[in-house]
Amino acid sequence: MKNISIIYIGSFCLILSLLSFFNIIYSYYFNLYLNIDAYIYTLFISLFIGCIILFKKKNEFKISIYHKIITVLLGYLFLPILIALPYYLSIYNISFLDCYFEAISGFTSTGFSIFNNIKHLDQSLIIWRSTSQWVGGIYFLFSIILLIDIFDTTIKKSFTEFISFNFLETLKQYFKILIIYTLLTLLIFIILSLINLRVFDSFNLSLSIISSGGFLPVDQLDSLFDTDLKRLFFALSMLISFFSLFLLFNLFFLKFKKPKFFIEDFYLMVFLTFLIIIFFVFLNYNRNFIITLTSIVTSISNIGFSFQTDNSNLNFIYIILVIIGGSLFSTSSGLRFFKVYNLIKFSLNDLLSHSKPNHIYTNKIIFSDNFIDQSEINKYFLSVIIFLLSLTLVCSLLTILDINFETAFKLSILTLMNTVNSSAYGLQDFNFYTLGFYSKIVLIFFMIIGRVELITLLILLKKFLFKN
Repeated sequence: MKNISIIYIGSFCLILSLLSFFNIIYSYYFNLYLNIDAYIYTLFISLFIGCIILFKKKNEFKISIYHKIITVLLGYLFLPILIALPYYLSIYNISFLDCYFEAISGFTSTGFSIFNNIKHLDQSLIIWRSTSQWVGGIYFLFSIILLIDIFDTTIKKSFTEFISFNFLETLKQYFKILIIYTLLTLLIFIILSLINLRVFDSFNLSLSIISSGGFLPVDQLDSLFDTDLKRLFFALSMLISFFSLFLLFNLFFLKFKKPKFFIEDFYLMVFLTFLIIIFFVFLNYNRNFIITLTSIVTSISNIGFSFQTDNSNLNFIYIILVIIGGSLFSTSSGLRFFKVYNLIKFSLNDLLSHSKPNHIYTNKIIFSDNFIDQSEINKYFLSVIIFLLSLTLVCSLLTILDINFETAFKLSILTLMNTVNSSAYGLQDFNFYTLGFYSKIVLIFFMIIGRVELITLLILLKKFLFKN
């Protein structure tokens, strides 16, 4: 197999150079000359590095899963350095750590920001923040394909009947993802434009939503969505990040609509319907269900946007929804609902089989011929254990670094789930700019862990510590 890892990193360097070029054109067109030099430097640096990586003579060899994991991790560490350049070279006199923090937050689609007054930022820099999320969303989806061998068979079967991908099949899936991802971005942009949002705001929000990111083009979401109709369309647009990236494609373009392509999305629809009914009947405290619906959707899609009028009594429930997450193949994070459902069902059946041994309990997936495999359950259970260990570790570190326990606990969950802090979780006033050096380092590390999952690091440790 050709060394696709080199192509992987080099291609994203070229993508960043292309986005820098677009920012230069935008700045010239709208006479925004304050930060234009920053994009020119970023253009040439990313283009130079990308060309060196791509055109350097490469040896062909079969790359291992360990090599792939290292490639993905290097991308999450190196590419944000290029993204940080326009922040660092701008007129705002920002330290490199803060620039890197902002870049990591965007690239991992988390949305934590050191900027407290977005309205004071140059428009080109706002666009750069949004495009960093968009690129990060593609990188995350491509990473799933690159590391598909360590994911569960549910994702594999939605792509291929083979055990793994060869070089050409991998490139084919990359191209398919890029096209669908771009078209869905355009669809969100059109939806937001139809409710009379400014083109600038619609464009930036569409880049954030498709990537499950948390950067806003304004300080307060309420200033953009001042009617229930606008809020409803906004909530519906965020569902695109909740369901599988291929849902609309499979519905309209797939010739042979096999049930296996829609099983997970069916479960997600049932889950969403259940949540809407429960919240509408029992938890509609503020008597404005559209605002509550927005917080439900933004939580399960791991975006995190919310309106200031949301009810604080539901903070804990929204955080639980953030942990559950959305589709296995989407830009959302979380443990993923399909995994949680199968793990609960398997556990209940196992308990019932011991309490009522004369009854037979099958672990068959509803509306499918497939059964829940024991090896998959082991992976799901390991994911939960790793999440709990990660949560304990990051929460302990933040508490030691002088953040009160409640805030540290909430912030730890949002960091691992790559979800922005907002009023839905009671953290709308949290100031990242004033955090200490070590607190930012901890958040940077675990924002990356939230995307690659700690299990990938454990696989690497297994390679180097247990070589036999």
